[in-house]
Amino acid sequence: MTNPFSYFTTFVLDKAHFNECFSNSVVIDGSWFAYRKAIVFALIGIVLLLFTELNAYVGYFLVALGCLEALGHKYQQPWWVTRQMLSRAAGSEVTLTLDEAGIHTHSFYLDSAILWQDIKEVKRTKDGFLLVHLKGQSYVSGNCLSEQAEAFLASKLG
Repeated sequence: MTNPFSYFTTFVLDKAHFNECFSNSVVIDGSWFAYRKAIVFALIGIVLLLFTELNAYVGYFLVALGCLEALGHKYQQPWWVTRQMLSRAAGSEVTLTLDEAGIHTHSFYLDSAILWQDIKEVKRTKDGFLLVHLKGQSYVSGNCLSEQAEAFLASKLG
């Protein structure tokens, strides 16, 4: 009779971890279509400035909002990583447990479990695993996994 698989490790939520999570779980759309909201804000602002008698601050505000939206999309990863680093969870130690029931993460600020039956798909990425589940998606870094844990996750690929 084989023993059920169980793996336990800890890691720190630092800048390198957040950069890895973003680069392995988000697909950035670089086409002009991704900037459509920024373009619409800027065009409405310009139209208000040139063709209406409204207060000019409204037009300038919309143009500035369009520029801010475009910059937010262009620098999406640094912006996301900075927000994560400013959160209270940054720098905290996280305990990760893999077992036959699912994946459990625990820290001072978070205690969550993803059961295997809730996971729709496990995708292998360049540096880890992307788990698509009922509540969204989660990323598990390969840096904190042993070869046995990686093989166990790989066996769950679907």
